[in-house]
Amino acid sequence: MAALLNVPTSAKAGEIIEIKTLISHPMHTGYNRDDNGQPVPRDIIRLFTCRYDGAEVFRMELTQAIASNPFIVFSTIATASGPFLFEWTDDKGQVWRETATITVA
Repeated sequence: MAALLNVPTSAKAGEIIEIKTLISHPMHTGYNRDDNGQPVPRDIIRLFTCRYDGAEVFRMELTQAIASNPFIVFSTIATASGPFLFEWTDDKGQVWRETATITVA
């Protein structure tokens, strides 16, 4: 799966920054059937988290109601230069991780 991140590379201390993520995932709800009429097992991204400089700043639990390729937007406050760690976990236990770094002046 591929993930796209839109994170500012720099910000002023105390500034509110917007973060956007998009991950490619089919998000099978478990309600659909394949070409042979068999149920397609549920396989959705069930958890998304973001850590900023080691501290969790955003957590989202997803359900079947979310569309394929979830696009998530949230804000946080720029407090220090450091890394963002993004993590998506699906029903099968597969985990995708991406990182981005911000410089705070």
